[in-house]
Amino acid sequence: MKIFMGLVFAGWIALWSVKAWRDWWPVWLPKLNDHTNSTYFGSQVLGSIYRHLHAQTGYKDSHSSYLVAWKRPVLVRGPQGVVSGIELTFAVMWKIQTAIVGFYCSLAGHLCFAFLFFPITRISSLLPLIGLTSDSSIKYHIWLGHIVMVLFTAHGVGYFVYWASTNQLVKLIKWSKTHIANVPGELALLAGFALWATTLPRIRRRKFELFYYTHQLYIAFVFFYALHVGMSTICQILPGVYLFMVDRYLRFLQSRTKVQLVSARLLPSEGIELNFSKRLRYNPLSTIFINVPSVSGLQWHPFTISSNSNLEPQTLSVIIKKEGSWTQKLYRMLSSNDALNVSVEGPYSPISANFLSYKSLVMISGGSGITPFISIIREFIHQSNTHNIATPNLVLICAFKNSRDLTMLDLLLPVGGNISDLSRLNLRIEAYITRENEAPGDNDQPMIRTICPKHDPSQAPIVAVLGPNSWFYLAMIISSSFIAFLLLLGITQRFYIYPIDKNTGKVYSRSTMTVLQLLFMCVCIIIACTIPFLKVKRENLKEAKQIKALDVLTPTTSPSSWYHCSDKELESLPQESLVKATNVHYGRRPNLKMILLAMEDKDVGVMASGPAGMRHKVAAVCSSGIADNLHFESISFSW
Repeated sequence: MKIFMGLVFAGWIALWSVKAWRDWWPVWLPKLNDHTNSTYFGSQVLGSIYRHLHAQTGYKDSHSSYLVAWKRPVLVRGPQGVVSGIELTFAVMWKIQTAIVGFYCSLAGHLCFAFLFFPITRISSLLPLIGLTSDSSIKYHIWLGHIVMVLFTAHGVGYFVYWASTNQLVKLIKWSKTHIANVPGELALLAGFALWATTLPRIRRRKFELFYYTHQLYIAFVFFYALHVGMSTICQILPGVYLFMVDRYLRFLQSRTKVQLVSARLLPSEGIELNFSKRLRYNPLSTIFINVPSVSGLQWHPFTISSNSNLEPQTLSVIIKKEGSWTQKLYRMLSSNDALNVSVEGPYSPISANFLSYKSLVMISGGSGITPFISIIREFIHQSNTHNIATPNLVLICAFKNSRDLTMLDLLLPVGGNISDLSRLNLRIEAYITRENEAPGDNDQPMIRTICPKHDPSQAPIVAVLGPNSWFYLAMIISSSFIAFLLLLGITQRFYIYPIDKNTGKVYSRSTMTVLQLLFMCVCIIIACTIPFLKVKRENLKEAKQIKALDVLTPTTSPSSWYHCSDKELESLPQESLVKATNVHYGRRPNLKMILLAMEDKDVGVMASGPAGMRHKVAAVCSSGIADNLHFESISFSW
């Protein structure tokens, strides 16, 4: 029985040892699965049988047993005290497995790292192939980031424990010129820890600048990671990193231009509508990133575009609700009519417009979540008034905290619009005021103020970073820069590195080679992106001069003259408020389940935008199976 138990246990240990060999997974394991159908006996079962027979027979082990040699002390003065032979054997086996676990954690983390940058590449032709946008895929980047850091942390801890238990801590400061360099790996892990710690939702939302600053450590993380594993291993994750680098540099080029803010509408709820001059086209539900250097030089905030490219061919609008310190400072600056320099990145359009295909469309919003639906309603206004197209039945369910927020409904119409523009729409608006039990008096009705900031000649309209042929230019940038990168690698390897290796008999430093290859990659991307960007910018300047010359010849009542507002603050023009055409419910929240189940059309689109709890409730109703005609789409901007 002892011999049988020993053989089974030895086979089990041998199985773990063999798994560390490189041929186990690709060669041996498939053959074992094809030619065997075995099971492993548990040592616990055999041990129980042995102990039962031992107790029944009263057998006693002899001191001359071969196990006596294993029980003798092997280490006496070590840090672990007196250690027997069998204890030392188990300790060595455990240490080897610790190193193996650390190794396989690095492989798994490397695989996740390969996909980490795809979700945050905003100008991407790959994400639409699987039905995603950069906004909707941010959550995948967050998930992958957490997994990568957990696995890389386990990798580092595993090797640290192994080195500490085998008295090899000196390897912590080892920087090999030809193999894995440990010091860069440790520096990469430290940068990752600092980056990881500030991604917690509470820190990210309350200390956004701290989150943004530390998130730039991804540059150090990638750089030291490349030095740690070498460029040959980095090539396995290169597609995601390379595409992100192209996208990031294009965004940098676009953000250098200051855009023209032609007007702003200040709401009584202290919300803001910013109206920019633009010369481009975009789809409803598009997003844009905005930076105001006088408020914060580094903060970039994403906003859903509320204007419609067809209905408002010369302006682009975003709505900002006053919540944090950034929006509060922006509101104060606009109220004092200070000149603002604004930079943008985008816009980034969604992959499709499914809302156009439904028979009925229910839009449910909470607070500033109404913003995406403004662009949708304006699109239907354009279709009904311009193309005379029948639009679906529209139901807008919006919840606000107090009655002052109701003025956001007036933003359903663009600047200069009239409520008659909605006459052809079958639109029903149900507004719910959750913190007030009755309507305010007529004298308390707030007004919207329209402000025209000072005009700066250096500011320009918003244009696409690569012009109207952006996808063609992007394809040319990626292909040309990568081909140039490969040519530089080949030339450097043949005429610089190879002669050094051949003539000196020494292996060229892998870290130096990695730095050179990263430098070549950056130079190729910069040149390939800058050339088409400058070409498009020159064409835009030429077009702007032509438009300016045309404005001089046209009457002042032309639409373009609206951009040159006088330097004063105006009260909004008297018009029939959209709030008066709305069913307002005070002191309660909407019964979402009852509203949705009451929709009888065959094909009903349900869109929810706002707090996570509200979106979850809507999704639960649509996925319950009670009503098969409901098709849910979530809009989230609170990542």
